[in-house]
Amino acid sequence: MKKVHFIGIGGTGLSAIARILVEQGVSVSGSDRILSPLALELVELGVSVFVGHAPQNVAGADLVIRSSAVPDDNSEVIAARAAHIPVLKRADFLGSIMAGRECTAVAGTHGKTTTTAMLAWVLTRLGQDPSFIVGGVLKNLDRNAHAGKGRQFVIEADEYDRMFLGLEPTCEIVTIVEYDHPDCFPTPADYQKAFTSFVNKLQPGGLLLLCQDDPGAVALSRACPDGCQIFTYGLEPSADYRAGETTPNKFGGMDFGLSFEAGVTARPLVRTSLQVPGLHNVQNASAVLAFIHQAGLPLAAAAAALMEFAGTGRRFDLRGVAWGVDLLDDYAHHPTEIRTTLAAARQRYPDRRIWAVWQPHTYSRTQALLDAFAASFKDADQVLVTEVYPAREPVASFSSASVVAKMARPAAHYAKTLQAATDLLLAELKPGDVVLVLSAGDADQISASVYAELKQREVKNG
Repeated sequence: MKKVHFIGIGGTGLSAIARILVEQGVSVSGSDRILSPLALELVELGVSVFVGHAPQNVAGADLVIRSSAVPDDNSEVIAARAAHIPVLKRADFLGSIMAGRECTAVAGTHGKTTTTAMLAWVLTRLGQDPSFIVGGVLKNLDRNAHAGKGRQFVIEADEYDRMFLGLEPTCEIVTIVEYDHPDCFPTPADYQKAFTSFVNKLQPGGLLLLCQDDPGAVALSRACPDGCQIFTYGLEPSADYRAGETTPNKFGGMDFGLSFEAGVTARPLVRTSLQVPGLHNVQNASAVLAFIHQAGLPLAAAAAALMEFAGTGRRFDLRGVAWGVDLLDDYAHHPTEIRTTLAAARQRYPDRRIWAVWQPHTYSRTQALLDAFAASFKDADQVLVTEVYPAREPVASFSSASVVAKMARPAAHYAKTLQAATDLLLAELKPGDVVLVLSAGDADQISASVYAELKQREVKNG
């Protein structure tokens, strides 16, 4: 395999694989509708990235890998097949780049990006030089993937399009299993079944770590293959690895201690301090420490590495402070993620007015979870909802204005366009406010525009 071409190279999934191959010395090219920041990083590494799709883009490729969002009638897919060039999705290819490595796969509806990033960072700081693929950019390492020389390969195991079923992990970490992606999984039972199949992929003698705080994750213990070890982690007293004595710290995060239920008594293991906020990140860090303990690596050094963990891009990501207003971006696009992120914001900013700016992601998810979305904003003082970001779906007649109507609160507002949302914020914001943009689409443009304008106000006002 001398040259690989990626269709949809600018996305989080394919850009990470492309970076791995570049670091392994493979020639890489790709195409996408626009040059995303991840695509631009690849260009800096010497990757040829074409804007738009054309048959000639696949010329000279030995293999084509396409995004799940790329249809069969894409011109590059058609050209590759006509030239007898294999066309694969991520699930069909990932196994080949992990050959000879110990794969640790982190799955779950929520928390998998941060948990994967934490584990990759900790293993790096412990001198293990892991390979990793994360669905976000690690701030500590300024990348979303790396081809390491160590034996560990850590990967965020995405359930969409059943990508994670292409993995053969020696360790699996499952955070939370809660119904999502109705465009791919018609019913909650279909969704849970996919995770059951994922757990069945665990290799003989493997390790399964499940979040004790989530019934959907705990239920997967029944699917674990014979001969594998199972441990639970979390805040619940019944967890094998239990996080306790949680207290807010001066960084805006949480301090906690981890104990291990060895036999009949809990044995204290280690204590750490996180920069990233919220109890959900205590859960994520507990999973990482449980893995480190089972791997026989030094826990004290791992706890010190977690203290340094700065998070990932668009996960409670502080864009900046301007005119006395804190502006943050977050990838939350599910009701539980929104509730959890806003709870973390309330913990960090207990006495400040919080604006939650939410861009719904896909019509199918918004409609399927409509009532849950409407009830997810109790920790926000003001809510601003933009139109739905369709992503891979065709534009529909459904409007997110109906979600705002269901909220039945005067502090909930609807903005048809991103510019309208930006204008409303600039008219209403006061020094001391916090703006949290919740979007898996392009609404981070709002925080960028508002930040730029508020910076100008600072200059004008001296």
